[in-house]
This record gives sequence, C-alpha cells and structure tokens, in this order.
Amino acid sequence: MKEDVKRLLVREAIQAREKAYAPYSGYTVGAALISKDGAIYHGCNIENASFGATNCAERTALFKAVSEGEREFKAIAISGGLKGKAATEYAYPCGICRQALSEFATKDLVVLVAKSEEDFKEYRLEQLLPYAFGGESIN
Repeated sequence: MKEDVKRLLVREAIQAREKAYAPYSGYTVGAALISKDGAIYHGCNIENASFGATNCAERTALFKAVSEGEREFKAIAISGGLKGKAATEYAYPCGICRQALSEFATKDLVVLVAKSEEDFKEYRLEQLLPYAFGGESIN
C-alpha cells in the first residue's frame, strides 16, 4: 500500500475521532476502513451507560461498510486518546474488533495504529489475531 494512502487513512481516522461519543470514559477513537475498491468508511466509538451496548470505532466503520454491500477490505487506520487531546499512545483494536475484522478481511489486512499522520505503526491482521476463529472453523 502506498505511503500517501496510509497517511490519508490515518488523517481520516483522526478526523473521525472528533465525532466520538465518549461521555463516560473520555477516551475517543476514530477509524477509517478502506475497501478493495478504494471507498473509505469512517467510524467512531459510541459509548452507552450500559457499557455492554458500547460500540468501538473499528466495528462502527466495518458495520457501515458491510451494511452498504462491501465485503473486501485493504486496510484500517485507528487513532485514539483522551477527548480534546492529541493521541499520546497507539490505540490497538480490541479482541472483539479483531475478530469482527477477520470475518470480512484476509489475514493480510493492513492495520495502522496512529498517534499522528507522521507517527503510526503498521501491522497485518494476522499479527494481531493469530489463529483467528473463522467460518472454516465451523464447517
């Protein structure tokens, strides 16, 4: 994946973070997911007083994309931190998000975790979720 596309995704994840609804934790997360065709879907975390009803930014972006017919993805960028402040740590996808992504992405999905457009790390989904449980596991 080209460097300019990576930076674009990171920038869009940082912008998506501004829309997060996190009144309880104050920890806001944004995600930008790009399909094989180049369409970008944004997500933010959406908290709920009943914490189990909270949804992560990564799944918000994924569910938006899937609900619009997308099924194949190249990469996702994620940025998170305290509301109103620049990210000071890398925000990695939680286990549920990793599992949800594995349903629709190959093990080679690029996962970018970012503090800024210039400061991000790159992984493959397989590195973050080795031995994923997939459809072939139940067939």
